Amino acid sequence: MKKFLSLLLSVALVLSVAGCGQPEVQEGLGNGWEPTHSMDVQFAHEFSVDYYEGGYKLITLGDGSRYLTIPEGAAVPKRLAKDIVPLQQPVQNIYLAATAAMCLFDSLDRLDAIRLSGTEADGWYIDSAKEAMERGDILYAGKYSEPDYELILSSGCCLAVESTMIGHASEIKEKLNELGVPVLVDQASHETHPLGRSEWIKLYGALLNEEEKAEEMFSRQASFLEEVASEGNTGKTVAFFHISSSGYVVARKSGDYVSKMMELAGGNYVFENLGDPETTNSTVTIEMETFYATAKEADVILYNSAITGEVDTLEQLLALNPLLGDFKAVKTGNVWCTAQNMYQETMQLGQMTREMHAIFTAADADDLHLDYFYRLK
Repeated sequence: MKKFLSLLLSVALVLSVAGCGQPEVQEGLGNGWEPTHSMDVQFAHEFSVDYYEGGYKLITLGDGSRYLTIPEGAAVPKRLAKDIVPLQQPVQNIYLAATAAMCLFDSLDRLDAIRLSGTEADGWYIDSAKEAMERGDILYAGKYSEPDYELILSSGCCLAVESTMIGHASEIKEKLNELGVPVLVDQASHETHPLGRSEWIKLYGALLNEEEKAEEMFSRQASFLEEVASEGNTGKTVAFFHISSSGYVVARKSGDYVSKMMELAGGNYVFENLGDPETTNSTVTIEMETFYATAKEADVILYNSAITGEVDTLEQLLALNPLLGDFKAVKTGNVWCTAQNMYQETMQLGQMTREMHAIFTAADADDLHLDYFYRLK
């Protein structure tokens, strides 16, 4: 009898714990349909795509948001789960406020799907995007926090693609939804592997029925990474940072995608445990004295000009803080600067990693001709 009561209590405890957990996540479409297959996603963790009969595709994001693409001429399935946002294809007249996604559309040769931009023409380092705006093919519709609702509606916008910054302006997302404009939040910035970010081209490929092109472009970047990753560690230590307008050093957090690029390229980031891994902040602001003690003997400096503007010479770099003159990389002439397009070229992270590897291994830096880094002299 005691064993029976003990068993009952155990079952009751299990049921009570199960009942107190998170709400059960709705799987599938909610109408009994089963997917025929799922997209092969290798590095990204913040999205998935499931395919259904008739050309329907279920896109699920890391935050739980779900979207169902409806093939042109097809109807929205009956009894569709209430949390799923239907997107009628062709998906067009997009308002793109997620700057890092523009190069993914560009790589798919589908800038025609974008009608509105959250960045003005002179803010683009992607030539095709800038030229499209100068021609009037893409119009400026206000930044993510101040969208031009009237222009968005009059342009027949069927989707707003936002960055995670929209989380600081949730009322904007709510307003767009109220106006009948669904919002998809690009969460590539949460990916810690560089190819995870680039792999988001597959999501937009699914959205635009360009899966084959997306796979082709992604595979090219993956091949660049495989090429350098197979060569192992170079033993070179690397400092990646910029100097803020207030004189502080702003360095990348350890473990984020940029430090991962340095690792894959065969380098060793000078900061092993910088920043809180539990936060989404990608950078850490530190005083020069702390930076000096850690990075002075770094073999290579990669100065991040994508934030504060390009530095053209070593003299200009030292003007930001003369203490940098004591650094080993400055004395040996191994100081490199990123081009300002670094954060807009999400689709070129494999190539950027290959260029980092070239910097770490070059016998003669003068022989290098790179697209995303240049040497300071």
